[in-house]
Amino acid sequence: MSHHSHGEHGHLHGPDCGHTPVPHRDHTDYAHDGHLHRAHEGHWDECEPEGHVEHPHEHQHGEGCGHPAVLHGDHMDYVHDGHRHAAHAGHWDEH
Repeated sequence: MSHHSHGEHGHLHGPDCGHTPVPHRDHTDYAHDGHLHRAHEGHWDECEPEGHVEHPHEHQHGEGCGHPAVLHGDHMDYVHDGHRHAAHAGHWDEH
């Protein structure tokens, strides 16, 4: 993951902050205004993938698929087994 600090972020995310928690690998992201924030060394980072990582699976995400949808920039990610999946060019990417 790239280290993109989210400067001037005074809000403390946590279980009762009102933002959707998103389990992601070894940490929890918080969906906030179309961004995904994660705690890092006393500040909040944008949790963004490096490069293009295809995550092949047959399941098609969408309304009613049973996985939480999280707004991420200009698209929806779907939380599936601790990963965020995003549609891309006919397949699913690991976000």
